[in-house]
Amino acid sequence: MFKNYLKAAWRNLLKNKAHSFINITGLSAGMAVAMLIGLWVWDEVTFNHYHKNYDRIATLKQNQLLNGGIDTWQSMPYPIGDALRNSYGNYFKHVVMSSWTQPHLLTVGDTRIMKNGNSMEPEALDMLSLKMQQGTYAALKDPYSIVLSASLARTLFGDANPMDKLIKIDNKDELKVTGVYEDLPANTSFASTTFFLPWEYKLITDKWIRENPNPWGSNGFQVFVEMADHMDMAQVSRKIRNIRLDHQQPDERKFHSQIFLHPMRKWHLYEQFKQGVNTGGRIQFVWLFGIIGVFVLLLACINFMNLSTARSEKRAKEVGIRKAIGSFRLQLIWQFFGESLMMSVIAFVLCLILVQLMLPFFNEVADKNISMLWGSPLFWLAGIGCTVITGLVAGSYPALYLSSFQPVKVLKGTFRVGRLAAVPRKVLVVVQFTVSVVLIIGTIVIFRQVQFARDRPVGYNRDGLVSVDLMATEVADHFEAVKHALQSNGAVTEIAQAESPLTQVWNTNGGFDWKDKDPSLSVDFPTTGVSPEFGKTIGWQFKEGRDFSREFASDSAAFVLNESAVKFMGLKNPVGEIIKWDGMSFHVIGVIKDMIVESPYAPVRPSVFCIAKNPNNFLILRLNPAASATEALRKIEAVFKQYSPAAPFSYKFVDLEYARKFENEQRIGKLSSGFAILAIFISCLGLFGMATFMAEQRTKEIGIRKVMGASVLNVWTLLSKDFVMLVVIALLIAAPLAYFGMYKWLQHYEYRSGIAWWIFAVTAAGAVIITLLTVSYQAIKAALMNPVKSLRSE
Repeated sequence: MFKNYLKAAWRNLLKNKAHSFINITGLSAGMAVAMLIGLWVWDEVTFNHYHKNYDRIATLKQNQLLNGGIDTWQSMPYPIGDALRNSYGNYFKHVVMSSWTQPHLLTVGDTRIMKNGNSMEPEALDMLSLKMQQGTYAALKDPYSIVLSASLARTLFGDANPMDKLIKIDNKDELKVTGVYEDLPANTSFASTTFFLPWEYKLITDKWIRENPNPWGSNGFQVFVEMADHMDMAQVSRKIRNIRLDHQQPDERKFHSQIFLHPMRKWHLYEQFKQGVNTGGRIQFVWLFGIIGVFVLLLACINFMNLSTARSEKRAKEVGIRKAIGSFRLQLIWQFFGESLMMSVIAFVLCLILVQLMLPFFNEVADKNISMLWGSPLFWLAGIGCTVITGLVAGSYPALYLSSFQPVKVLKGTFRVGRLAAVPRKVLVVVQFTVSVVLIIGTIVIFRQVQFARDRPVGYNRDGLVSVDLMATEVADHFEAVKHALQSNGAVTEIAQAESPLTQVWNTNGGFDWKDKDPSLSVDFPTTGVSPEFGKTIGWQFKEGRDFSREFASDSAAFVLNESAVKFMGLKNPVGEIIKWDGMSFHVIGVIKDMIVESPYAPVRPSVFCIAKNPNNFLILRLNPAASATEALRKIEAVFKQYSPAAPFSYKFVDLEYARKFENEQRIGKLSSGFAILAIFISCLGLFGMATFMAEQRTKEIGIRKVMGASVLNVWTLLSKDFVMLVVIALLIAAPLAYFGMYKWLQHYEYRSGIAWWIFAVTAAGAVIITLLTVSYQAIKAALMNPVKSLRSE
């Protein structure tokens, strides 16, 4: 019996090639989208699952009362690790102090490379359950040791055994390789970390740690913990919340620091905090794309149901004859389910091929390293299960509907599909285009939000600005000589020093006091130390006052404030005002327009600029516009090599670094637009099939109308207006849904665009035009048909 079902299904597929092609193509496209989204979602929700005890690992965060609100930080004072061990040691299996991931210069013989690494306490290797290829979890106990990833070990030592080999770090100390671990996958928080250094080495080499007079008053490090067995993370989090507050000096308690544990399972998807409360994060995109995947697959199923039920009259006699010779309705249901399952299986095979071909492009757009999970039983179980469910859902309506035909009426020729029979098909078409229109509107809003933020004034001139990370101090120590050489050879027009890059905030400070300041107000401002040439080099824009100058010795105790700082402090005439910082007096010499250093979607924080004694972290250079960038960079590198021959020349264009701030939203926009195009494609496949059927169904009617004098335009209008009306209804439903959804999405951004009326107008016009183009081929083809052939008797 089953064999007969398969034969009948296969013959029916071959008999209706166009119908089968449209159905299978639509299903395979829908499945491919659903599978790509499923792989993306799986990659997101399994983030950090590489670490065996990820559900018991957490990082310390703190809420502080700052600038009139609550800020959430991950940066911690370094004594907090010992305090946790001494006071709450039985709550934790591991407490690990860590630096921030940052680049270091590694030198082995003639090989010099910059790689990211972390300084962490020895227990980190065990806590993170690294897969050690060589060495043990005790590999970081020696202060002058280093543990490498497998790929970094191959880069530095080739096929030679790296164990016990020496590596010079940052042109200073030589460290011994004591371990090699398997490369971490891309979907872990430590994926960018290619080596680990001992925490003890950090304490030995970091002068700031050794000489800090108030270690509990400064932040600068990370703390990771692994809970002891049977300990509840939420309860422990409540118990340790005042650990910093209890150790702070009296004047610092106004920050009301509250420590809490943020679980590793939430680091990636729930990374956003607002006013001390976790507000989600990337989880919104997981839900968004998950829903899109389900709906796109649903669109493909709708196509199948629509086309199958639309062709019901052509199969009515088949059903009648089968019933007349003894077929039960259940047997007919299984036959139609068999046909839909066969199509679904064929579509699944095509889907696998499509996904494999599309993955490289998808990974590039999504910035992922996803691969097909060929060896995963769960993947095949989900794939086959989804195929069966899709086949059953797609074939449910045809199977139940077609099998219900009464054989007597069919064989007597009195069976007619009623007018109401077309209502479900029309509803499904409306659902299809509703989903497609919502996707199109959402994509336009996302791209418009990105462009809105791009067009926001940044407060300085990014063109031709280059930031050079100084791994060694030799260049900064000879700043005047380097400056003279670069300006003399025509490589740059301006050059300055800075403590932090232009597109990030590295330092924030409190301890500021000014006239009429509320004594209870605690503040924390981004504070950047620069050389006097900084403002002229980057081209910041003054609203009041003047720039720093080497001609004024008093500028060593001067501030330049941004607009937000002046507004926050309530300074009506800021130039000349005295601001105290940790008891020292500074006079305000200038006010600049707000510079976007952090997120372009958020308000600019009150910021302070001052002259630093040794701002030797970065050099900011403005390339000479009269010379090519390539030639200018070659000249700059040559000068740098004169003073620091061992250090690599590492530079970044500031405009490219700024552009990276939009990558996440652009990525989401590109993915959404791709899914929207596929949704429209699937919907149009269905429309094309429906138009083909309607043209066939109304062949005689069209012939009569043409004999009676109807023009091609009249016939085209007749066949097109019903589809246009369905799309108009879909637009009326989709518009409020899209508006509500995108309005909620935009609320995540404090600096956001509106939802303009023209977005809906353009989408509506586009949907109608696409509909007309889709159905016009069949409509015009039917209109041009010779009425003699149309009216010829069967």
